[in-house]
Amino acid sequence: MLILSESQVRAVLPMEDLIALMERALGAYSAGRVVQPVRTVLEVGPEKAFFGVMPAALDDPPALGAKLVTVYHGNHARGLPSHLATITLLDHATGALVAVVDGRYITEARTGAVSAVSVKLLAGADASVLGVVGSGVQARSHIEAIRHVRTLRDVRVWSPHASRREAFVEEMRAATGLPIRAVADARAAVSGADIVVLATASTQPVIDDADIAAGAHIAAVGACRPDQREMPGALIARARVYVDSRAGALKEAGDLLIPMADGTVGADHIAGELGEVASGRVPGRQSARDVTIFKSLGMAVEDVAAAHLAVARFRETAPR
Repeated sequence: MLILSESQVRAVLPMEDLIALMERALGAYSAGRVVQPVRTVLEVGPEKAFFGVMPAALDDPPALGAKLVTVYHGNHARGLPSHLATITLLDHATGALVAVVDGRYITEARTGAVSAVSVKLLAGADASVLGVVGSGVQARSHIEAIRHVRTLRDVRVWSPHASRREAFVEEMRAATGLPIRAVADARAAVSGADIVVLATASTQPVIDDADIAAGAHIAAVGACRPDQREMPGALIARARVYVDSRAGALKEAGDLLIPMADGTVGADHIAGELGEVASGRVPGRQSARDVTIFKSLGMAVEDVAAAHLAVARFRETAPR
């Protein structure tokens, strides 16, 4: 039985490989080749933290496991990440414990990789201006991932704390060599952008419908509970909306559930799952002026597939 640390996982899961792996995992899920319930989420303590249990089984490659994930926003004041996770892998044939894998980096990186798949499949072919709302780990992973599927000539970043966004921009500029700049507000980040990433802890819309230009693609990853949202209903209503999982979106995605509850849209407004687009069963962008949205919640199959690959790679490279 292996125990893999975050640094060991990082060493064997480069972003380009994760993007390809996530596209295959999404396709397998939407084709019905994955057994995966909607995650179970508990609210914990007076801080109202979250504890999620996310199991999945897939046959190709044969992988079985579960992610245990916690979200404690108060952890920032403790010097800890807000999102922590552990992935357990079991033998697909026997159920025996195979590995315990640190899941914090996998959660960070696979989320960006899945959004990069959405950009690859749904954004305009010449999309080159990226607007990011947020400056945490997901903002970091999204810039890293998206640069592998589109050539970025302008990256604008906004988050509420000026010192944090300036430090983030300096860090990412040095790490990627991209033309990244901090801007004064969310509107300045997303107005006229070809690709928009929403990666915040906000429970209310962080942009307005009017801020988003025709032809833009949005990857929205921050709001993951039924009472949370990053986008207004009017924006949802005018966009072609795609999700990772219909079942998950209709239970957890406040960005969709809130406008459904007030009658702005119906459940049939979901154009399809991203895996259906990847396999060609559902069409993606229909015109250059379409606004497309990928509402991401994260799925266990993504975590189990990533951990399975990490274990296989580690065993290949470990000294004997």
